[in-house]
Amino acid sequence: MCFLRRPGASAGWIWWRMLRQVIHRGLQSFFYKLGLFVSRHPVFFLTVPAVLTIIFGFSLLNRFQPDTDLESLVAPSHSLAKIERSLASSLFSLDQSKSQLYSDLHTPGRYGRVILLSKPGGNILHQADVILQIHRAVLEMKVNYKGYNYTFSHLCVLRNQDKKCVLDDIISVLEDLRQAALSNKTTARVQVSYPNTKLKDGRSSFIGHQLGGVMEVPNSKDQRVKSARAIQITYYLQTYGSVTQDLIGEKWESEFCKLMHKMQLDHQDLQLYSLASFSLWKDFHQTSLLARGKILVSLMLILLTATLSSSMKDCLRSKPFLGLLGVLTICISSVTAAGIFFITDGKYNSTLLGIPFFAMGHGTKGVFELLSGWRRTRENLPFKDRVADAYSDVMVSYTMTSSLYFIAFGMGASPFTNIEAVKVFCQNMCVSILLNYFYIFSFFGSCLVFAGQLEQNRYHSIFCCKIPSAEYLDRKPVWFQTMMNDGHHHTSHHETNPYQHHFIQHFLREHYNEWITNIYVKPFVVILYLIYASFSFMGCLQINDGANIINLLASESPSVSYALIQQKYFSNYSPVIGFYIYEPLEYWNGTVQEDLKTLSQGFNTVSWIEQYYQYLRVGNISATNKSDFISILQSSFLKKPEFQHFKNDIIFSKAGDENNIIASRLYLVARTSENTQREAVELLEKLRPLSLIQSIKFIVFNPTFVFMDHYGLSVTMPVLISGFGILLVLILTFFLVIHPLGNFWLILSVTSIELGVLGLMTLWNVDMDCISILCLIYTLNFAIDHCAPLLYTFVLATEHTRTQCIKNSLQEHGTAILQNVSSFLIGLVPLLFVPSNLTFTLFKCLLLAGSCTLLHCFVILPVFLTFFPPSKKHHKKKKRAKRKEREEIECIEIQENPDHVTAV
Repeated sequence: MCFLRRPGASAGWIWWRMLRQVIHRGLQSFFYKLGLFVSRHPVFFLTVPAVLTIIFGFSLLNRFQPDTDLESLVAPSHSLAKIERSLASSLFSLDQSKSQLYSDLHTPGRYGRVILLSKPGGNILHQADVILQIHRAVLEMKVNYKGYNYTFSHLCVLRNQDKKCVLDDIISVLEDLRQAALSNKTTARVQVSYPNTKLKDGRSSFIGHQLGGVMEVPNSKDQRVKSARAIQITYYLQTYGSVTQDLIGEKWESEFCKLMHKMQLDHQDLQLYSLASFSLWKDFHQTSLLARGKILVSLMLILLTATLSSSMKDCLRSKPFLGLLGVLTICISSVTAAGIFFITDGKYNSTLLGIPFFAMGHGTKGVFELLSGWRRTRENLPFKDRVADAYSDVMVSYTMTSSLYFIAFGMGASPFTNIEAVKVFCQNMCVSILLNYFYIFSFFGSCLVFAGQLEQNRYHSIFCCKIPSAEYLDRKPVWFQTMMNDGHHHTSHHETNPYQHHFIQHFLREHYNEWITNIYVKPFVVILYLIYASFSFMGCLQINDGANIINLLASESPSVSYALIQQKYFSNYSPVIGFYIYEPLEYWNGTVQEDLKTLSQGFNTVSWIEQYYQYLRVGNISATNKSDFISILQSSFLKKPEFQHFKNDIIFSKAGDENNIIASRLYLVARTSENTQREAVELLEKLRPLSLIQSIKFIVFNPTFVFMDHYGLSVTMPVLISGFGILLVLILTFFLVIHPLGNFWLILSVTSIELGVLGLMTLWNVDMDCISILCLIYTLNFAIDHCAPLLYTFVLATEHTRTQCIKNSLQEHGTAILQNVSSFLIGLVPLLFVPSNLTFTLFKCLLLAGSCTLLHCFVILPVFLTFFPPSKKHHKKKKRAKRKEREEIECIEIQENPDHVTAV
């Protein structure tokens, strides 16, 4: 091996070049020997993967178990909201506070909830009697467990003061309306205000989340309700932590949903929408059930596409079964990976639906590259040497891209990832990538060996029968000649590569390569890229976080229907925010009172403090010191029936004869628009910093915050660290690859594709949730998988011009890229017909990933690489020098042997 020094090159540059070539040739030599080893022992490498699949496949069937804890999957694992929940729970039982801490879809524990909606133009308050009949049916509903009947009164959350079931205050309002109707009074006599109304027992109640679609009486000072479209009622069940109690509660929820369905049939004048605590998980898991058939259809489409794209008219060199077996190789490796996951006590969730598509997109790329590598080998070599040459040519690049897949998803599975669903997915993908790699060079490699042996022995690629001689074929009918044609009439014995007649290679060589490098096409490609970059940039400025759990549910599920109605009619007010004061405070101090008023400014408050101050003002009672303040609070205020429920909001302690208030709570509700969740996050971000700078020590909490707290940062962190990991690897290997410009162009291409997918998916109404983030991680690797071979072949090419180099690169790798991307995109089509928001997101993101990669590989890079470095002039100079040297040698030979010239 010798290295010629380029004029002006430094010694350091020469050593780096030598090192790069040594590494590259060492890897090629290793994979050549691996190919030879596989070709000499094909049965072993075919049997071992098959046995592994059978073993782990049975474990998949026996140990399959779904994950039922939706919070642990999609909520940030480590968040301040969970710490605040623990602290709030240590002060006041959250189970007893469920009715006060209203949350849209994230209410903790077990419950049943129903929205009753009147006809358009109707008033739901006029149907109080019908609603109360439905309410009584719920209270009387029985659930049988081990011979015992349980009703709501056995399972409900009890009030501390009278040990009665906690019920929504709208029930009291409806009973007052019914009594007024029975006593021939007009409903106007029963004044219902919104959002705070006065109840019959004198209490002031917030009903902003129980009455929806409200129209107020014009110019009404007390905000009296003229009409309303919807009522929401929640039935809270007690949670003791007992398995038996949980089973009974689950049965009660199931019967509750069945009862609401039956009531809908009986009361056609109302629309009923029901929700229970298990509804979210059930509808999340429903996606997997709905997608099963579509995934099988997707597999059939990929099999068909791979088979057709691997076929040729030449019955000897056509490899349809290899395309089919390549897809099956990825399938059995995925089954093995799933078996390993369940053996290690993994639990299935619907986000894992993306793994077969991710694994297929990477695995089939290796399959088609090996097929292309086989076509580039010389036909006169023994089939074992051809397999070894194909391994040497392809496996270096495939090993690099597989390593980057492993690094990217390995970073996603690291402790930096704060979403458990993303972490579990990335762990599975790492296992799938390793098994894909092993199955490609072992199982599929063995299939390639057998196919090569059939080709060398001139057997038909489909029927596996001996191909007749040309003389025999000439005597047979045309249909027989077509079926048994081995390319004899289309190729000459002097043609170096008969595989050039593959229809994709023929199209690229004869038509596409000339068109895309045409000087008149290039300006339009530049304009196209500018449009692409503009839309991508515009989309990147409008990114939304996808904290809404609806994005992961089946689109036609009861939970989604309920959430949409809830958002339409009950989004005027935010979830109820618990405001917990966890240190002793001088409530009687005027300054403290002003601070509390400042903190609650702009909120609708449900507060014992506010009611107590008003009670003191109305009674003209002075309580300016600690003893008077606490004495009147305990002996007078909390004794009155309308204020007794505030006892649950204050924690007293007694030190000797002195009483102290060591903690208390109040509730804040903000006026919001339909985008309640986003505004709730903004409220949290505004209130939490105040707790650090105010003299009043408090925390704020609502169950919704657990799912939303820093969700945007938590969900984007995996793609950031994966992208950083890949960038770091590419930079560190800058001088260890064959040409540094290859890595440079690869970084630019991957960045362009990633930002394009990110921007376009935002414009396509895709939020940043765990599914879209996983797709973005995959896009990084998918882009590298397809751009890397093309770019490295280009920068290493030794043709005279850049245009000729890019033509050769497309001719060498374009077939495999087009085969793989087309199979990938066609396989996504069935996802469009799965009625699930999760699969819609998966379809959109993966469609954009495949389309943007295809656009860059076949349109943008072939044009832009003809403008920018690396320059090919030095290759041209070298060839001129070699040609001049060869001409001089020929002249010397002619002078020495003129007779030879005469003879010629």
